[in-house]
Amino acid sequence: MNQENKKSIALILVALILSAGLILSTYIVTDGIVEIKGNRSITVTGSAKQQIKSDLIEWTGSFSCESKLMPEAYTKLKSDSEKVKKYLKEKGINEEDMVFSSIDTNPIHEVNYNGQYTNNIIAYRLYQRVQISSTDVDKLSRIAREATELINEGIEFQSYPPQYYYTKIADLKVSMLGEATKDAKNRAEQISQNTGSSIGALKSAKMGVFQITPLYSTEVSDYGINDTSSLEKEITAVVTCTFEIK
Repeated sequence: MNQENKKSIALILVALILSAGLILSTYIVTDGIVEIKGNRSITVTGSAKQQIKSDLIEWTGSFSCESKLMPEAYTKLKSDSEKVKKYLKEKGINEEDMVFSSIDTNPIHEVNYNGQYTNNIIAYRLYQRVQISSTDVDKLSRIAREATELINEGIEFQSYPPQYYYTKIADLKVSMLGEATKDAKNRAEQISQNTGSSIGALKSAKMGVFQITPLYSTEVSDYGINDTSSLEKEITAVVTCTFEIK
């Protein structure tokens, strides 16, 4: 073997040794939960989940009427408003908790034979909304489902899906971040034990976004989720921690 070939083989061996060293200096689990770095630290993502039930509900209903004359439409809408108020009071809602919006007016223009709207107003449609917020979540949820009974009284009524909220979320976040940090530490300890090492001090912690989703949902967003459509929810807290390795 000539001198040039020997040099080539030596260079190849050096490259292999360097590559092996790089691989050993950094170990990364493919799901992104754990990262052990060459500076003797380990980065772990921990999480905590908790089921919650909404303690505040907001519900909106709307009603409308139509007439060729504006005064007639207004009189009919005022009558319907009183019927809606009476219905809600009978369902156990206090009048001071009902918020009625201002009346929206929509002129209806005549359509000519070309399908184009003209300046001729042939009728007026008036709209009004009622909104209620309550901590009696179950009662207002039931009213939201049953409010279309008002149609039987000649009212063009529409019930919108309620919005559900949890008002103690700020306090819950603090405790859940603690649980997520504990989970991250447990993960780090399990991994370090398998490598014959132990966990040292916490070097850094980064809070992730909170995910508030319907129960059993698998939806996740980089920007966080704040579901308001479900009465029963699940909140997930995520924290990324870096620990020293002894």
